[in-house]
Amino acid sequence: MVTEETDIAVVGAGGGGAVLALALAQKGINTIVFEQAPGPPQGLRGEILQPNGQHVLDRLGLLGRLPVESTRTVQKFHFCRVGGERLCTVDYSELPPPYNQAVVTLPNVAHHAILNAIEDESSVSLRYRSAFTGLLRENGRVVGLTVKQGEDSVTVKAKVVVGADGAFSKVREALQIPADLHLYPQGYLIAIVDAAVPISEAKYFVGKRTILGMFPAAGNKVYLFYMIKSGSYDRVKEQGIAALQESWVAIDPASEAIFRTLTDWKQTAFMPTGRVRTPTWVADGAVLIGDAAHAMNPHASQGRMQAMVDAVTLADLLPECLATNDYSAVILKRYEDVRRPQVTMLQQLADEQVLFWNTANPIIAFLRDRVFRTLDRNARLRYRVLSTTAGLRKEPPFGLMDRLMAAGLLPDYSIRDRAVRGIP
Repeated sequence: MVTEETDIAVVGAGGGGAVLALALAQKGINTIVFEQAPGPPQGLRGEILQPNGQHVLDRLGLLGRLPVESTRTVQKFHFCRVGGERLCTVDYSELPPPYNQAVVTLPNVAHHAILNAIEDESSVSLRYRSAFTGLLRENGRVVGLTVKQGEDSVTVKAKVVVGADGAFSKVREALQIPADLHLYPQGYLIAIVDAAVPISEAKYFVGKRTILGMFPAAGNKVYLFYMIKSGSYDRVKEQGIAALQESWVAIDPASEAIFRTLTDWKQTAFMPTGRVRTPTWVADGAVLIGDAAHAMNPHASQGRMQAMVDAVTLADLLPECLATNDYSAVILKRYEDVRRPQVTMLQQLADEQVLFWNTANPIIAFLRDRVFRTLDRNARLRYRVLSTTAGLRKEPPFGLMDRLMAAGLLPDYSIRDRAVRGIP
């Protein structure tokens, strides 16, 4: 049995764990990151970096170093009905610069940049093929962990253990923190295809239990996100590529040439969706971040971004913990107190969107489309939605009166008052 010591031990080198490790390294804090995968991720996973995620990468010195040939900025997102009718357009250029765009990357580009930067830091050790097996405790406080590294069992004494190991977190389980884990009945078939018809703006189609997102990517590529029932990916493949293409063409006939460039199932993958809610994210000597604490439906467009913001928020607190030798839940909860309001709001917003966007109910669908059309006319409400999606708001975008206005049940008095005063 090998025994080691470090300041911070992180379980999981995903979006949150990797960012935390790099942020701590830039502060000179000794950190070991344990990742059970054999190496950096290689699967089909594109990333849409929202403005708050871009800010995190900029703070880490990485945003400007992302390879130009692997990134694509997008400013306009068009929400449409199945068939092609535009309902609403959201324009990121309305946000304050310099993060007034979304950035679409090719698979794993941003994540690999973070991992590569970690490898250059002497204060961080990134260990692949390392599976978490348990926590060490003294007098009720977490003081380290045990892992299986290949064939070796390793004991690591650490001042703080961070669980960044996803929605099915083993660290959370070992901490005996209860979790409300909800798996949604729908997930997403992801595909990357060629832009046979060049597109520079994103499109998002909604219909009866139908969602299809199209996002331009670098290298003349297009990402597709298509909602399917969880567990149905293999059945979709059995039906054949032509059947899938016909489903897409029915949603957006104008993009048929793009859909026809799907020629191999290797261009696709399946992304399940789930939500995690926990009563606390901290314990004496331990913290949860990212999906381990608060997985959310991708409708909010913020799951990975929130893990990144968790990481830099915690990285700002941990130097104080080390300086005062205080790793209690009381001080660690300061991180949770900062982060939980926005996370809770985004989880609730995502669930509302699941209800309205995934619906088969014609009345709810009518209200959904009506809200989109209202947003298209109402710059104030549209900006609230945009700034929330961008990760710039901690409070819900709509109050009760705003909801009634968005549904068309009340006029927007702010528009009327501006018109009376001659303000555009």
